[in-house]
Formats: sequence, C-alpha cells, structure tokens
Amino acid sequence: MKLHIKNGRLIDPANGIDAQQDIYIVAGKIAAIGAAPAGFVAGRVIDAAGLVVAPGLVDLSARLREPGYEFKATLESEMQAAMQGGVTTLVCPPDTDPVLDEPGLVEMLKHRARSLHQANVYPLGALTVGLKGVALTEMAELTEAGCIGFSQADEPILDTTVLLSAMQYAKTFGYSVWLRPQDPHLGRHGIAHSGLAASRLGLSGVPVMSETIALYTIFELVRATGARVHLCRLSSAAGLELVRAAKREGLPISCDVGAHHVHLIDMDIGFFDANARVTPPFRSQRDREAIRSALLDGTIDAICSDHTPVDDDEKMRPFGEASPGATGLELLLSLTLKWSAESAPEDKTGGLSKAIAKITIDPARVAGVAAGELSVGSVADICIFDPAAAWTVEAKALASQGKHTPFLGYELNGRVQVTIIAGQVAYQR
Repeated sequence: MKLHIKNGRLIDPANGIDAQQDIYIVAGKIAAIGAAPAGFVAGRVIDAAGLVVAPGLVDLSARLREPGYEFKATLESEMQAAMQGGVTTLVCPPDTDPVLDEPGLVEMLKHRARSLHQANVYPLGALTVGLKGVALTEMAELTEAGCIGFSQADEPILDTTVLLSAMQYAKTFGYSVWLRPQDPHLGRHGIAHSGLAASRLGLSGVPVMSETIALYTIFELVRATGARVHLCRLSSAAGLELVRAAKREGLPISCDVGAHHVHLIDMDIGFFDANARVTPPFRSQRDREAIRSALLDGTIDAICSDHTPVDDDEKMRPFGEASPGATGLELLLSLTLKWSAESAPEDKTGGLSKAIAKITIDPARVAGVAAGELSVGSVADICIFDPAAAWTVEAKALASQGKHTPFLGYELNGRVQVTIIAGQVAYQR
C-alpha cells in the first residue's frame, strides 16, 4: 500500500531534519520526503498536523518474558505495549527460561515475533551457558540464528578469566559484549542504594563502588582484548566519570541508562513502595543529576526502557521480598521528553531532536541495526506522536501485562498517535 503522511513536523536526527515535511511510502519503504515521487497516488493519507513524525523508537532493553515467564507477560501483550509506545525495534536480554543459549531458542523467539507483524526483535545471546558464568556459548551459531550481541543480563561471572576468554573470542569474530557493571560480591544481595534512605528504612545497600569496581575490571579487559563492550544501565556519578575517561582514552565502549533512572532517586522509595524496587537501585540526587549531564554531553549513548514486567504475586510483597523490575515500553517516549523539557527548557527546537536521537538513531548505532532513521530507501518504521498531549500513567491504560511502575499516578506529556511498521499502520489511537 502507498501511504502519504502529510503536514507533520518531521524530526529525523540521523539526517539532521527538523521541519514540516511530507513522507511518501511505497512497498514498505520511504520513497520520498518533501515532494511526491512521479506518479504517486496514495492508498491512504495520514494528516499529522500538529504532530511530530519521527523514526520508530529503538529500545536497547525490553524483556518480553518469553519463553518461560508467560505468567508475567506474553509476546502478544508486550509487542502491543511496544506499538502503543511507538517502539518499532527492541533488543531483548537472554535471561528467559530456558536461557537464550541455543540457536533453536533464538530462532523460535524471532519466528514468534515475526508472526505478530509488530516490533522488530533483536535478541542478545547468553554469554555463558545457562548464564552460569562457567562455559562460553557457541557465539557463532547464536549469531547465525539472529543474536546481535552477547550478555549475562544481571547474572555475574565470578571467574574473571572466563570473561577475559569471552571478550577475546568476541573480539576475534567482531561480536559485541553487553555487560551490566556490578561487582559479583559487593551489594550482590543488596536491595537499595547505600545511603540515608536505605539506612532509614533498614534495607541492605548496594554501594556505588560495586559499579565502579566492575567498570575498572571491564576497562582493563577491554584494553587487553580490544573487544567492543556496551555497558548497560549505568547508575552513578562515579561510574559515569570512569566511562567519560574511558571514552576520551578511545576505548571501544558505549553505555545506556534506564529511563526511570533519569528521573527518580533513592528517596522515591518512599515508605517501601515496591514499584520503586529496580535493578540497579535508584541512587542519590547527585547521581541523577550526573546522569542528566552525561546524556547532554554524550557520555551516555542511549536511553532505554529497561522494560521488566513483573506480575502482582511477585510485586505486591514487602519491599525486600518483591521482585525488581518495572514496565517501561509505553513510558520511554514520555520520560525522554520530560528529561528534555527539564534539562533544556529554553531550547524549543534542537532539544527535542537531541532527545529523540537518544531513543532512535543512537541506540540503533549501539545495537548495529538498520533502524532509527527516515532516509529515502529505508524501511518505513515510524512513530507519530503529539508532544503536548498529557496523559496519566494508570495500570488500566497500559497494554503491557506488567502493570507496575514507579510512575503510576504521574501526568506525562507525549502520546503516540500512530505507529507504522514497514509501511503498515500497526497501531492508531
């Protein structure tokens, strides 16, 4: 079908476009921008007057809970959440059940995702068999099955020689390693950030040095191997300063932050609000401000939803016993716009483009996938949203099977109106 999107404010950071431009789509790809191609007759016209037309969002961490955790969420529910949030490309961690350490499991997941004709799913393969940190997986076979990188999710590797071997192998064959920096011993069983809030509530702490010690180790291994490493969910000012120095040194690293960490701090736990139980934990106000500054100066490459749906049985428990995690696919856009508005309120033009870059082309480059841009000839994955539309975060408003988020009750701006996948309207409000 031929599709014409007219009168919208086209923002495509990859190509430096921020202007009112029409888009013309033929056979699932962008045929022209601005003027219609010769002989073009639209089968459908979408009037985007007053709306922003942007590339479909790219999310670097969304747990879809399949296979194995269908009681928490299903592929159908989470893909619908992605559509409702304007997310057209997502990366899923390997901590499913069974773990994504076999090519057949990866192929099954990709086949299930393709059959829904919604978001493009790119799995991360397990770095070690069963995520047990002992034996390396068959990375070549997993890559052939569709994995774009290799991760331990939140599971530690106790033996550093195993991580060294993994990074040597990854470097040899050009694979990327995705690691969440946390020392396997310090704060391993902690619940909240080591600070006044944890002390007041009597909660075991996760110190900042658990992140920085892990970063020192990772950077030494990168220097020794030259492996490409993506650092997942940075949370501290001290950790970000190490990343900043490592980037200045020229190490082949990138990093992301969870959208909720851009806004919340350890005091937002309140009186044991289990919705605020996340991994890594919310840290101090100083850490949050460092995260915001690192986004502005490019130290942090991307914002992700860190979508981790948790069911009621595991969340509605005492804080220390509740499972960490929060739903985020449908909040990614609004939370990113909120950061942009608060960080540069005087910037009425470039600020929005910079914010959109953090959830489109920048994460696409990190993942190494063809997404996050609206170039002529590229696949037409598009998010059309109203940046001024206010909405209240309520459980009943979320398509995700996971209804728990620390932002319940918040009023946010930015509402997706249309999500287009390969030139087809997959969602329309």
